[in-house]
Amino acid sequence: MCYANKKGKDLRKTVPLLLLGLGLALIAASGYFILRTSPPPADLEVVPAQTAFPSPELILTDLQGVSRSLADYRGQVVLVNLWATWCPPCKAEMPTLQAYHDKYDEKGFTVIAINDGDPAEDVVQFVRDYQLTFPVWLDPTYIATEQAFKTMNLPTSFVIDRSGTVRLFWVGEISAKALEKYVTPIIKENQ
Repeated sequence: MCYANKKGKDLRKTVPLLLLGLGLALIAASGYFILRTSPPPADLEVVPAQTAFPSPELILTDLQGVSRSLADYRGQVVLVNLWATWCPPCKAEMPTLQAYHDKYDEKGFTVIAINDGDPAEDVVQFVRDYQLTFPVWLDPTYIATEQAFKTMNLPTSFVIDRSGTVRLFWVGEISAKALEKYVTPIIKENQ
């Protein structure tokens, strides 16, 4: 008899917990399906952080095996883009970066895409697939992300002005609208 009473009390404690768990699971599932089917806001844009620090000393090799330095680009506005071939937002922003580079190349602007650790042959194929014409550097030991720019996020971009000062940085995919709004004024300075 005592056993049956104890079992009944345990059941009265267990049923409400099971119902609560089931209710929370249903709420979570509903939220997932609602968010999954809702389109993102059209005006959602990654906004850069404004900063002012000297461009790091960074020397890496390009796809031809030639050593390149950020210091070689002093006098130009440079957007350093840290990326990887496996990164979906990195892939998504490459056509935007290429179009912006093409538009402002003759005004003293360039993109330097620094690949974060992929094998060279994968990077070469990516450059071919995306028809990239701006400089692409290899960083097999993560010097740019871990030491020079101290970030672990991809894609991350830094805008360096003509005097060698890092003025902006983004974490996430950059839109054409954001490039025009934030980078174009820096390109037009001191032309």
